[in-house]
Amino acid sequence: MKRWFHLTIAYDGTRYGGWQVQPNTIAVQQKLDEALERAVGYPVKTIGSGRTDAGVHAEGQVASFCLDYWRPEADCLVHAINRNLPSDIAVRACRDARPGFHAIREAIAKRYRYTIRSSRVPDPIQQRQHWLFGRPLDLLAMQEAAKYFVGEHDFYSYQAKGAPRKSTVRCVSELTVTSRPALDGHDIFVEIESNGFLYNMVRKIVGSLVQVGVHRFPPEWIPEVLAAKDHEKTGQTAPAQGLCLVQVFYPESSFDLQANASHVESANEVEEVESGSD
Repeated sequence: MKRWFHLTIAYDGTRYGGWQVQPNTIAVQQKLDEALERAVGYPVKTIGSGRTDAGVHAEGQVASFCLDYWRPEADCLVHAINRNLPSDIAVRACRDARPGFHAIREAIAKRYRYTIRSSRVPDPIQQRQHWLFGRPLDLLAMQEAAKYFVGEHDFYSYQAKGAPRKSTVRCVSELTVTSRPALDGHDIFVEIESNGFLYNMVRKIVGSLVQVGVHRFPPEWIPEVLAAKDHEKTGQTAPAQGLCLVQVFYPESSFDLQANASHVESANEVEEVESGSD
């Protein structure tokens, strides 16, 4: 009898070509699937909640998969997988999920954090985790601009060119901009939670907030960009290394082991659909 699982994974994405398995590069999913195969003794395909891009990190990526046979507690898989993973990837938790659980289709929201280091001095310790920006940033102006992204909007302008979706309307439930002292400067954190993200959406939003932060545009420029539905209006896209997937949210029904799935498919047979994640 098949048993379905919800896996929470953290990783430093610096040396990977992104989450998803792809030719000519090493992917986080590839390393996870290899480790899982060593742990259980046969090939298993995981399905991630979204395709984080090359260089993007995660604290709370989620993957779904099923096993034909596994009798111990779900938590026992954590150690079994981790001992076969490289040091820049780690499984944080594993729990049972209902039959047919699918990490992409059942996600109801995601939360990302982007870190900007406002400093003229590089940080040799945490340089892979932030965007080093050598100019002062007006935090209050960025906070004012951030308010315009909250709510349901058409984010067509804030998707990467050449990455069309059936709909570019998304609902951002929260977007905060905060700061704290860091080595020879300040870390500015942009945290955003939404029911879905377009490709490069977070990085393009951060790029626009930085344009406001250096006083190139006023905060009121943001609704103009949203209304324009033009990829070129947003200006720069923030680099990948500052972005981190913090958490993926699911309804409690995803973990109701007694629930009947509308369709139960083997995780090895499900074709991964494009999630539109950053």
